[in-house]
Amino acid sequence: MDAEADSMANPYVIYPATIVGKIREAEDINTYRLRFVDEQARRQFRFKAGQFNMVYLFGVGEVAISIVSDPDEPALLDHTIRAVGRITKAIADLRTGDVLGIRGPFGQGWPLEEARGRNMVIVTGGLGCAPVVGAIEYILRRRTQYGSVTILHGVKTPQDLLYRERFDAWRRFPDTEVLLTSDQPDKSWSYHIGVVTELFELVSIDPPKSIVLMCGPEIMMRLGVPILIRRGIPATAIYVSLERHMECGIGLCGHCQMGPYFLCKDGPVMRYDRVAQWLGRTGV
Repeated sequence: MDAEADSMANPYVIYPATIVGKIREAEDINTYRLRFVDEQARRQFRFKAGQFNMVYLFGVGEVAISIVSDPDEPALLDHTIRAVGRITKAIADLRTGDVLGIRGPFGQGWPLEEARGRNMVIVTGGLGCAPVVGAIEYILRRRTQYGSVTILHGVKTPQDLLYRERFDAWRRFPDTEVLLTSDQPDKSWSYHIGVVTELFELVSIDPPKSIVLMCGPEIMMRLGVPILIRRGIPATAIYVSLERHMECGIGLCGHCQMGPYFLCKDGPVMRYDRVAQWLGRTGV
């Protein structure tokens, strides 16, 4: 590896990136489109769908955020950020032209290369669908390389539904099914009513040909995966994106430890059979 490529792989280096777009997804939730200031960093940066960056606000701190853009278009990086804490609330005040720092990418992504030719079942819940957005974009832009695509997404209330335009665009692709559900709908809701696991009964799944990508609350995974396994999908064909408090990105601080794993390094995407015993357990 040459010195130029090695410098981009340094996990301690923070690269400044300009906000070139700010898209409002919902109240207190925005997608920030970032472009590296340094041309060398722009050329060298590569990531896989499902990985994350440490997004740094100079003088305030940094936070782990999933990359939601297409891995084959790394010149512009999209990050969807909810203003819930000190750092993310400060980021929410930024505008186009302001500068953030990027450190990364970190973690393991979705197995999209291994999944070529397979049917894709993508299950997401709540506000946790960001880790899989880049994977969906990647798959649909290479539509002929994959089998059928089934996207199942559940929210608590209609106001929690992010990426409305994306969902509408995704369902227009051939052999692609998008089902939405809310368990606390209002009069404006025209889709299914209930929790996301109820959608499993509304779709056709060919277990030997399918691979599952799942992200959202762990309770959804603990309840939903056994249903899929009963439908015939092996645990080795189910991948989950897990969320823990990540402060360093390199397995040093220990905040994201789950059993023997550090999710910032071994995850956040992991095969279900490897982490099933640790889901829902505290202090591990």
